[in-house]
Amino acid sequence: MRHVSAADYHDIAKPESPRLSPDGEQVAFVRKVPTDDESYEATIYLVPADGSDEPRRFTVDEGVDSQPRWSPSGDRLAFVSTRGEDDDRPQLWVVPRDGGEAQQVTEVPGGVSAPAWSPDGSRIAFVQATTEDEREAELDLSIADEEEYERETPDPRVVDRLVYRQLARYIDGTRGHVYVADVESGEIERLTDGDYDHSSPSWSDETTLYYTSKRTEDPDDNVYVDVFAYDTEAGKEEHVLQTTGWGTGLAVAGDGRVVYARTPEDRTSMRQTDLELFDPDSEETTTLTADIDRTVGAVGFQWDPDEEFVYFVTPDEGDYVCRRVDDGGTAVEVVAGDGHITDISAGDEAVVYAKSEWDHPGDVFVSVGGDETRLTELNADYLADLDVGEPEELRFESDDGVEVQGWVLTPPEFDDSQTYPLAVEIHGGPHAMWSTSGTMWHEFQTLAARGYVVFWSNPRGSTGYGEAFEMAIERDWGSVTMTDVMAGAELVAERDYVDAENAFVTGGSFGGFMTGWIVGHTDFFRGAVAQRGVYDLSSFYGSTDAFKLVEWDFGAKPWDEPEFLWEQSPVAHAANATTPTLVVHSDNDFRVPVNNGEMFYLFLKKNGVDTRLIRYPREGHELSRSGEPGHVVDRIERIARWFDGYSDHHDVPPALERGDDGLSAGEDGDDADGDEE
Repeated sequence: MRHVSAADYHDIAKPESPRLSPDGEQVAFVRKVPTDDESYEATIYLVPADGSDEPRRFTVDEGVDSQPRWSPSGDRLAFVSTRGEDDDRPQLWVVPRDGGEAQQVTEVPGGVSAPAWSPDGSRIAFVQATTEDEREAELDLSIADEEEYERETPDPRVVDRLVYRQLARYIDGTRGHVYVADVESGEIERLTDGDYDHSSPSWSDETTLYYTSKRTEDPDDNVYVDVFAYDTEAGKEEHVLQTTGWGTGLAVAGDGRVVYARTPEDRTSMRQTDLELFDPDSEETTTLTADIDRTVGAVGFQWDPDEEFVYFVTPDEGDYVCRRVDDGGTAVEVVAGDGHITDISAGDEAVVYAKSEWDHPGDVFVSVGGDETRLTELNADYLADLDVGEPEELRFESDDGVEVQGWVLTPPEFDDSQTYPLAVEIHGGPHAMWSTSGTMWHEFQTLAARGYVVFWSNPRGSTGYGEAFEMAIERDWGSVTMTDVMAGAELVAERDYVDAENAFVTGGSFGGFMTGWIVGHTDFFRGAVAQRGVYDLSSFYGSTDAFKLVEWDFGAKPWDEPEFLWEQSPVAHAANATTPTLVVHSDNDFRVPVNNGEMFYLFLKKNGVDTRLIRYPREGHELSRSGEPGHVVDRIERIARWFDGYSDHHDVPPALERGDDGLSAGEDGDDADGDEE
């Protein structure tokens, strides 16, 4: 059988945004797959909800489609797409369910996101990021009469906000505002204005639209989120409630009951997010998820059609499960699980979702009364002759007596009489959770296919194990997490088939922080790859869009406790490192700006450590998950190639001596799959 390789990323299709039609008969979803080294194809497919037929492509292969949304009657499907444009501004389109030409509804400069149908199906609300000048000139309503309208890049760029760049781009004076488009006429009305961002439009009835906005004195520096109701007939806005959290979605019932997320204001990044319900008639608030010690996704929760239950996703000990709760918060139950669930769509007693598992990278499923049906097999041809390994779950005790969950994946054609090198992976966050699938499926399977025993875990600080577990790394990211990671790594290294002298480590974001921390505190590993990591907490604080993470997790600011934050930073211990360490970063990473990678690389280089800095142009913090396909492949190949060069089990020189040998993009890339072993 064939083994997984890094270049296989080009062949892997993934589902996004499944949506169940109002009659419960059809599921619309986006199928996304790389087309070349720089781009993806993303088109909408339909599949019967009873699994009676194969999926069929519903939209043409032009541009990138996303966010399919059924009209209330189910006769039309709205979606967002870049088709018909020479740039990447997504516009709103509507297409009849029974086929035909799609109608373009908007032509706006800021693109369209978060489309939401009005209950009568006549209008669609959406969010668009626009500048004050565009709003004053009403260019935000349409640029159809403007030839090749382009926003001018500020020169110089004048910054007045604490957060002025996000998601690999500069904000440049834009604010997210709520708009409503008439589907038939294409007429667009802006409902909000001002120097504040708005999000999560959600209708209650035909004339009342709810949305969120942060309108405090400095919304970049606090977690207060206001919920408003807008009367589209009267043109008036009413404040409904205030919640706290870095971001929150809405699910509004027809009678005005509002479900929203709340995360405690104190130590927000480490606390559980709950769902609350506000009843405008009684003016009472109920915490729907008070009985479960699990955090809830701040967006993506939704009412069922009868508005009796709210569906949502939570991390739960290595799975991402779909739960539902009644409107009184009296009973929470799991309705779908056993894998990594992402997007959900609730119907009458049915819930549709995208899910990946250890043996596949993602498909669309439906669960009715707990009975699950798989609706797609998007990668059937790819998986047909592929040797995919099943991870082994571990529950092990850390040095402090805390139980930690992890997994071990062995190479294809595994022989326990042989010995293999060990690759340890550490997740980002730090408040995140890994499963046996999700976005890491391909990377884990690729490293195993190259001959590594792969180990990953959810150390303290991870979500999915309760709030106390998540808060255990307060003011101490490094030593607590390292204790847990090393307890698992050393336990696996004791196995007869693992060569403990050939162990390697890698991780991204917080995992990059931990990789840097570990090489400064132990020589257990023979090689390391630190990716998009936080290496200096003070410089991170001063350059990121997430500076609150330092305030919340460490309870500190650089000018108050500079020595403490320095000692808690990997760069403070870089002089102790001897492990050959590759540093990987992206030029447009505005979550962890590249100066952190540059600093760590320079410290290692000055101290005589084998190192190299790899910088990816055009990429941001999401490189490993949604970067250009060629870069995604190159990153995985460079990780494996760095490990191979210091492994006794791979007969190749160190990457520093190999040029482009072993890379798909290199002249000698034929051996990129590891055939040189």
